[in-house]
Amino acid sequence: MDIAEKKQALISDFALFEDWEGKYEYLIDLGKNLPIIDSAHKTEDKLVKGCQSRVWLHGEMKNGLVEFTADSDAIITKGIIALLVQVFNGETPQTIFSTGTEFIDSIGLKEHLSPTRSNGLVSMIKQMKTFALNNC
Repeated sequence: MDIAEKKQALISDFALFEDWEGKYEYLIDLGKNLPIIDSAHKTEDKLVKGCQSRVWLHGEMKNGLVEFTADSDAIITKGIIALLVQVFNGETPQTIFSTGTEFIDSIGLKEHLSPTRSNGLVSMIKQMKTFALNNC
């Protein structure tokens, strides 16, 4: 599945829910299925700066593709990083760096986050794209 298909699949999945209670539950489920970061990578340098919660993000290159693992101490935040990992994992650095994040607006996530969580979302995206840029 290419990145456009992954984004569209998430948009379709979120559209199945009529209210934000259901969408938040789905986001929490995404977090429960997140490929967990190895405890050796839960270090200060892997923390996403600008998040109210603690979010660790580790990226590595495997056969020319980026693989992210992550974790958070907050369930909603863990779901948010899981959503991003789902979209960006298995992509080339160039694809990650050049891909827009309009799918976040399409599912309505940003408008349903507190300002601090919204800032955290932006910080997560920035850290993922910075990793991609550094590996282009």
